[in-house]
Amino acid sequence: MATMTVDTREHILACGGQIIHHKGFNATGLQEILQAAGVPKGSFYFYFKSKEAFGLALVDYYQARLAEQVSPILKDDSKPPLTRLADFFLWFRGQFEREGFIKGCPIGNLVQELGDVNPAFREQLNRSLDGLIRFVARLLQEARERNELPARLEPEATARYILSAWQGALIRMKAAAGPEPLDTFQRMTFEVLLA
Repeated sequence: MATMTVDTREHILACGGQIIHHKGFNATGLQEILQAAGVPKGSFYFYFKSKEAFGLALVDYYQARLAEQVSPILKDDSKPPLTRLADFFLWFRGQFEREGFIKGCPIGNLVQELGDVNPAFREQLNRSLDGLIRFVARLLQEARERNELPARLEPEATARYILSAWQGALIRMKAAAGPEPLDTFQRMTFEVLLA
């Protein structure tokens, strides 16, 4: 059994996050999270006042893990900004392929499940997505400064559109259980929109 440390909190988030990513927030019971994490109920409530508080912390956890994994791709100044952006989405495609193209984006899944029924989740999830939009907009702005972005495109609006198209592709990916929606997204975004 884990000792009561920040590592225990992270461990509970990691174990619970894996289950929720697969089954959804509402379909995942507290007992299931406790069992997966190997901690007693008291440990859970030491770190989280409720399952909702756990879910809100999980959004931050997902966002932090994502940033940790993709920052090296997005910040690699040895590549042009649009190449980094393409690599970012291709990295995700590889992750989804390893999962059989069925789980989708953990943040996007929570938006679909809880965004319109729980205002606290909606606000937290919207902040998370806005952070991703800012990352993409910065790359597009950098591309514009290097004259690599078509003049007709405004970086922030384009970033918002790209992320919306991406989330739509992820929904279709889950329905198709295959890569076609992601491949179509990649082709249309980088060979048509940003070309």
